[in-house]
Amino acid sequence: MSRCRRWTVWLSLSFLVCSFSASAQSQQPPVIPGIENGQPDPRVTGVSTANGRTPGSITGTIVDQTGAGVAGARVKLTREDQSPAEEAVCDEDGRFAFANVAPGPFQIAITAEGFSPQSSSSVLEPGERRVIPQIALSLATAVTEVHVVPPRVEVAEDQIKEQEKQRVLGVVPNFYVSYVRNAVPLSPKQKFELAWKTSVDPISFGVVGVAAGVQQAQNDFNGYGQGAQGYAKRFAASYGDFLSGTFIGGAILPSLLKQDPRYFYKGTGSKRSRFLYAIANSVICKGDNGHWEANYSSIVGSLAAGGISNLYYPASSREGLELTFENTLIGIGESAAVNLLQEFVVRKISKNVPNQEPATP
Repeated sequence: MSRCRRWTVWLSLSFLVCSFSASAQSQQPPVIPGIENGQPDPRVTGVSTANGRTPGSITGTIVDQTGAGVAGARVKLTREDQSPAEEAVCDEDGRFAFANVAPGPFQIAITAEGFSPQSSSSVLEPGERRVIPQIALSLATAVTEVHVVPPRVEVAEDQIKEQEKQRVLGVVPNFYVSYVRNAVPLSPKQKFELAWKTSVDPISFGVVGVAAGVQQAQNDFNGYGQGAQGYAKRFAASYGDFLSGTFIGGAILPSLLKQDPRYFYKGTGSKRSRFLYAIANSVICKGDNGHWEANYSSIVGSLAAGGISNLYYPASSREGLELTFENTLIGIGESAAVNLLQEFVVRKISKNVPNQEPATP
């Protein structure tokens, strides 16, 4: 054999020896602190193996849903033998290890920021080097506290229910006054409902009945005559005035013109400012947009109600155009007087008035 070939064979043998050595080294398991050649090092653990309860080890990897290691994940190991719990922190590849683990049942609990906690349990045999299958964490489900704000219509409905409890001396309905600061505007449906409840309230019928009785006693609208028939006609006419004025000025026009038909109690400031506020509210009102504007609903409503009354009053008692305007002006004066009573007297003698801050102009 020539020198060249011997050199070639020598190199080949050397290469095979090196390859075998490297392969053997690559197949060695990862080194865990306190474990040498698969057995606990008594110098490190101080655990005797004479009783056959040879400690083992537990290793594993924590990954996310993409398979990437979860660095910094905390793994807590607990055992049923009441021994102290141990905790390990995963490295940058998501790996963790526990050495010198007493055999027997155990549980590991994994927690990581942004991930849902997870746990796993099993039994470690004496001397076993347990490799836990890869554990994939799922993202934590964020729970956001949601504050549900009731729709404006629902808020207004609640406020109306409180208004419908307001009664002067506990008897006379006082539904068209709001004692709530910045009350929510009413929807058209709510304006009609408020007008309807006011119109059909038993006390409203009683007041109209008394007014008809006074008219009959004074022989007003003598074209109706006397007796039960005359009283019935006066009652129907008076109720017609009340009904048309309530619906036209308190529901139909406020819905069309987007105005609020209620009187907003002020209740604060000097007596002079409250006096002027009450007087002004006979010709101004709050719009549904929250701004103050001319009270077209009430003024035009009075004119319309006066015109309609000419359809059912006796011919001798029907109002001309001039008298209708005159009565409208009188109505504005009456509204101012009622507003003054609302501002200074009515609240004190009313029941079921909400204990809230008064409204502001």
